[in-house]
Amino acid sequence: MKRSPHLRALLALAVVALSLYVALAVPVQLGLDLRGGTRIVLETRPTTAADAGTEATDRTVEVLRGRVDALGVTEPTITRSGDDRIAVELPGVQDPRRAADVIGRTARLTFHQVLGTATAADPAARPLPERTERPDEQVTADETGRLLRLRAAALTGKDVEKAAARFDPHSGAGWHVTVDFKGAGGQEWARLTGEAACRAPGDPGRRVAVVLDDRIISSPQVDPSVGCRSGIGGGATLITGSFDDEEATELALLINGGALPVPVETVEQRTVGPTLGARAIAASAWAAAIGTALTSVFIIAVYRVVGALAVLALACYGLVSYAALAALGATLTLPGLAGFVLAIGMAVDANVLVFERAREEYAARHRPTPRSSLTAGFRGAFSAIADSNVTTLIAAALLFFLASGPVRGFGVTLGIGVLASMFSALVVTRVLAEHAVARPGLRRRPHLTGIAHTGFVRDRLTRSGAHLMRRPRRWLAVSAAALVLAGSGIVVRGLDLGVEFTGGRLVEYSTTAPVDPDRARAALAEAGFPHAVVQSSGERQFTVRTSRLSDARAAALTDALTEVAAGAERIRDEAVGPSLGKELRRGALIALAVALGAQLVYLAARFRWLLGTSAVAALAHDVVILVGVFAWLGKPVDGVFLAALLTVIGYSVNDSVVVFDRIRELGRRAPGKPFARVADQALLQTLPRTVNTGMGAAFILTALAVLGGDSLTDFALALLIGLAVGTWSSMFTATPLAVELHRRTRTERRT
Repeated sequence: MKRSPHLRALLALAVVALSLYVALAVPVQLGLDLRGGTRIVLETRPTTAADAGTEATDRTVEVLRGRVDALGVTEPTITRSGDDRIAVELPGVQDPRRAADVIGRTARLTFHQVLGTATAADPAARPLPERTERPDEQVTADETGRLLRLRAAALTGKDVEKAAARFDPHSGAGWHVTVDFKGAGGQEWARLTGEAACRAPGDPGRRVAVVLDDRIISSPQVDPSVGCRSGIGGGATLITGSFDDEEATELALLINGGALPVPVETVEQRTVGPTLGARAIAASAWAAAIGTALTSVFIIAVYRVVGALAVLALACYGLVSYAALAALGATLTLPGLAGFVLAIGMAVDANVLVFERAREEYAARHRPTPRSSLTAGFRGAFSAIADSNVTTLIAAALLFFLASGPVRGFGVTLGIGVLASMFSALVVTRVLAEHAVARPGLRRRPHLTGIAHTGFVRDRLTRSGAHLMRRPRRWLAVSAAALVLAGSGIVVRGLDLGVEFTGGRLVEYSTTAPVDPDRARAALAEAGFPHAVVQSSGERQFTVRTSRLSDARAAALTDALTEVAAGAERIRDEAVGPSLGKELRRGALIALAVALGAQLVYLAARFRWLLGTSAVAALAHDVVILVGVFAWLGKPVDGVFLAALLTVIGYSVNDSVVVFDRIRELGRRAPGKPFARVADQALLQTLPRTVNTGMGAAFILTALAVLGGDSLTDFALALLIGLAVGTWSSMFTATPLAVELHRRTRTERRT
């Protein structure tokens, strides 16, 4: 007996066992859209050339990490994105204003001697900190609005050892912050307070100003008991300022965390309520369970015993994919979860390719037994499986390298899913199926294997004697009409670009009763938001999209809605700056262009340029139709739609590759046969696979669309449209186009 079946069996067992161990031992980290929390993207704004570059960003990351740790957030994530951006994810934090304020504050802490007051007539007096004519002085408003002249900083945050928030109900200080100095800082503090103590009580010069980010937060007088020139010893002091508990704790946190090396600006802010996350998980779980069950029933009904074994292999695929996500430390987001469910449908394709090829071998009597037919099926389908999966991996890689945020996570999940599906189909399914069909019981009853008959679709095609490529221009005319009809939606209706591409703010609310969008629009217009876009996102959910708003204006928007929306609760809040939106929009176009170019290069290398060009033309056809349909429907074109669009590209090229792989194979067998007849024969031979794979994927996508919740509806709708259009284009756009191009090429050569 050959050793390869045993090696495959050992490999399958080892991988499945290891995956089971990892799945039980290592949990997968859930994204904020699944567990709730806040995501903030900060962009550094260096003020000098020395502060520019990655080094300042790295130092900023370290300071931010100290601040976030002090906030007490469970499992925070702080990562650098490019040279000047930092992404901070805070699970469980539902107050984005406070989080952004604590994290993004520069926190330059300085201590100054007060020289005296400044009057409005003083040319140096300003409501904001300004330098006077003397370079070692500045004028700043204190906490009461009075203008004080300050000497240059004597102490900074670097001289502080630690700070802590304290409450003293007896001294009258209430909440305050104690500060311990380190090294020479204690001596400098004694000198500073000693000079101030030489002024008379009540004199402004007896004050010491504590300044945070050029704003005086406290300017206490030195106690009369402190002697002139002696100062406050002990290397410690306390800061008072009518703080409440949160303000005192926040100030201590900022002092301990240190100052940011460079100023930062919040360019993106997203908050997702835990209720949305819980619903998303439950909806996706139901969609996965029902979609997988329907797909499994369909596969077993069509392919019988080997179909049942393929379902078992699909379960192994799910286990391997989950374990890979856990082992890599990948974050599972909502689009990523959809991609995980979606890849189940993709995993069906490899099994269907093998089984249909085995049926062909058995029907042609090239192989006398189901086992030999199955072996030949795996060997014959390998080329198509490899090419179709490589093209999908190209799309996944482009998502990872060119996209960002949840879309990038979708690319990771999709890539893992493709690799796991290849392993489950080519190794696990093969081990199980070859072992099963070799059993004596199935050898005596070959019809039970699912291989020893041709199937419903192939039987109908054989009896009909169809020649689909007899008039290819008719199919191209239909495709062109659909292209014009859908594409006109882009011109007539325009694209509704999402907030992440245009910049602005999007807030989603849940209510206790249905809300009339017109009433909500009228209430917002009356409150000063005339251009706000209100859309229903469910029976008791709606979204509001506006230009960029401050947190105070966003709170006013929520207050205006509570009057017309019963029990309005904010469950999602996204804010994207215009610079980031422009960058994301440019990145999306680059990803799409590179995806089409990469597909063309790969297909041209694997096939003739004629077939590669036809496949890419079909891809462009699918992209325009899908975008046009979304334009007609008024659906948003956002990052999740981009993930769906690139997945449709992968689906479409998969179908085209399977057909073209068969054209190449048949052309080699009969070199003199007319190309149109070869293409027609290839199309008819691969049609059963196209129908069965499409049905398997449709079950999953329909379950996502119906049961996946509002967050997944548009995503699943895009994929369903893409599945239908991609199936059509591979058969009736790419193939007839290849026939026409071949005919024109032959004509030009003759002339």
